[in-house]
Amino acid sequence: MGWATGRAFDEGTAVRKMAAALRPSEWWQRWRRRLSAWDGSRMLLLLLLLGSGQGPRRVWAGQTFEYLKREHSLSKPYQGVGTGSSSLWNLMGNAMVMTQYIRLTPDMQSKQGALWNRVPCFLRDWELQVHFKIHGQGKKNLHGDGLAIWYTKDRMQPGPVFGNMDKFVGLGVFVDTYPNEEKQQERVFPYISAMVNNGSLSYDHERDGRPTELGGCTAIVRNLHYDTFLVIRYVKRHLTIMMDIDGKHEWRDCIEVPGVRLPRGYYFGTSSITGDLSDNHDVISLKLFELTVERTPEEEKLHRDVFLPSVDNMKLPDMTAPLPPLSGLALFLIVFFSLVFSVFAIVIGIILYNKWQEQSRKRFY
Repeated sequence: MGWATGRAFDEGTAVRKMAAALRPSEWWQRWRRRLSAWDGSRMLLLLLLLGSGQGPRRVWAGQTFEYLKREHSLSKPYQGVGTGSSSLWNLMGNAMVMTQYIRLTPDMQSKQGALWNRVPCFLRDWELQVHFKIHGQGKKNLHGDGLAIWYTKDRMQPGPVFGNMDKFVGLGVFVDTYPNEEKQQERVFPYISAMVNNGSLSYDHERDGRPTELGGCTAIVRNLHYDTFLVIRYVKRHLTIMMDIDGKHEWRDCIEVPGVRLPRGYYFGTSSITGDLSDNHDVISLKLFELTVERTPEEEKLHRDVFLPSVDNMKLPDMTAPLPPLSGLALFLIVFFSLVFSVFAIVIGIILYNKWQEQSRKRFY
């Protein structure tokens, strides 16, 4: 596999160089003659390489490969990060670009910051690898509050949920470093959890999000002297979250939830917030990979696009759109016809009453 990929990549580089030196018609004729000499599998591989700019890499057994999507990825030296409309990634709040990382919040009280991708993601199956670091001067249980990774409909919306809006629409993965619920003892912090929301649920800070979480695990990630990673994988309606926080370069399972339905066209982002307690919350890289997965005809029918996030066997409150306010003309017409109907009803009532009185007098005489 490695030899075939390297060979195809060399040939793809040669094609690019040749294209730069030739007119479009000459380039097309020569490229067609070269392609006719290759077999179909190598031709398909080259086209994929030219389209993605990244060689495919086998990630699981079978025919599953990943392709780095640069428009949704971020790494040093952090080009394309800023506040302008031409940037692929936008900063918000107290977030700052440093040489070795992007600091969402410094180790100071009452700060919040975020980093959001400007390009909506329309991938069907994907994997997001997050390289992050949380560190500070605070001792045990005297630090906070953590960071979140988002795949949501709305972007750049500051709020109380780790620096993002409450009642969000999409997926949130939280690295919570401070326990707010005093009575809980079975959960050790820092703690990673996940939540899918259709816009109807609020994140319960007092209970550390437990009423709405899909699952979670303990993750000791503060003040470590080696790299810490988190991966979010979404394949065939299956959400998997793993971590590499032990310095062993091995993924460890954290959350696995089947039947998760996420719409396409949402945005990736990450955010953080500090309150009375604080920490440095740094993001070193975000790498999104497109996963190619084979589906049976039955799976194709089951995995059709959805328009609102949901989880099988988990009841989310229905979102009913509020009625739009009535215009002045509509309100006038309603009042006018109500009065006409009332007058008509009164007139009919008077006529019926008079007829009843006349019939009563006739019977009396």
